[in-house]
Amino acid sequence: MSASNREPILEVSDLCVSYGKVEALHHVSLKVRPGEIVTVIGPNGAGKTTLLSAIMGVLPLSRGEIRYQGETCRHIDIERMVARGMTLVPEKRELFGEMSVEDNLLLGAFMRRRLGFRDERQTLAQVYEIFPRLKERERQMAGTLSGGERQMLAVGRALMAQPKILMLDEPSLGLAPLIVREIFRVIGDLRQTGVAILLIEQNARAALQISDYGYVLETGEVALEGASAQLEDDPKVIESYLGLGGGQH
Repeated sequence: MSASNREPILEVSDLCVSYGKVEALHHVSLKVRPGEIVTVIGPNGAGKTTLLSAIMGVLPLSRGEIRYQGETCRHIDIERMVARGMTLVPEKRELFGEMSVEDNLLLGAFMRRRLGFRDERQTLAQVYEIFPRLKERERQMAGTLSGGERQMLAVGRALMAQPKILMLDEPSLGLAPLIVREIFRVIGDLRQTGVAILLIEQNARAALQISDYGYVLETGEVALEGASAQLEDDPKVIESYLGLGGGQH
């Protein structure tokens, strides 16, 4: 069965989020299906990070509904969402700099261990297969890694939880073009594992090239949506995001 025929693992309907009297998201709706990469692109301040924070339960919803694995999440508990297979790689990566690469990764399996699973060493081997650089640096302190290696570590730590849906907030931010290509190649390859990916990105060109479906968020609203290949050819998207300034921060 293709991803487009499956029931969504995540469904956001008519979502509104406010900071005080300011509404940051207005009636946003999106779907992510198992094994699908969905991207949300848009300029700085469009509400992309707010959207992820609301889905994860960091921000309270003003209005709207979030359904995860067919169940409405009214009062979202972050720990429970992680236990049910939802993971977020935040823009700031939030690693433990004084701990080794391996220890940072093993922390990602903490919730699974609490639930009684004892497969973290097997998962660790899989993560090292995806990111051989992390294997080379396993004893190194996370704080001494390069920007690209830190991003690999942040994604690897999220994968240690064996997520059903992986949410990535601006994974290319601040990275050199060569590293950006490597990170996006890995994200594209993760589709083969069956994990669903919700990718928030300013680098529209790279994001649309690896994703199946895309949403354009502008001033807190979905301005456009469609198959990624169609969005790449859309004159509005080309003019705003894929022109000479496209893909740059």
